[in-house]
Amino acid sequence: MDLKLEQRYAVKFCFKLGKSASETVDMLQLAYGESCLKRATVFKWHKRFNESEEDPCSQERSGRPSTSLTEENRARVDELVRRDRRITIREIVQEVGICKGSVGSILHELGYRKVCARMVPRLLSDEQKQNRVAVCLQWRSRMRREGADKF
Repeated sequence: MDLKLEQRYAVKFCFKLGKSASETVDMLQLAYGESCLKRATVFKWHKRFNESEEDPCSQERSGRPSTSLTEENRARVDELVRRDRRITIREIVQEVGICKGSVGSILHELGYRKVCARMVPRLLSDEQKQNRVAVCLQWRSRMRREGADKF
């Protein structure tokens, strides 16, 4: 469990026991030492529990929810990468119209990574693996026929 979440549960426990926020801070400092939550954070959580918030995990996030990680954008990014493996993230950003971080997340979800200025899938399909084996066997037989010094 996350150490901060663990301490939130401890704050909730102290609140249910009727301890004040100051007493809770003292107890947390005694138990967790240097890794204890800040005093202001303990007071904030104590206040939330006082206002009848039951779950320490239920915390509203600020900001707008992400709207760029949609199936349409994923399909568009995948299409662009398949069309041109040398495309840069900056070019994808301009083409699709979403931020750089979202493009990076989509590429990661799709299983792409950058290798020698080229986007390649992280995992090869069985057909691609067989193709690699065939090409390597062709090169090996050619090197045996013609000699390694010609390469």
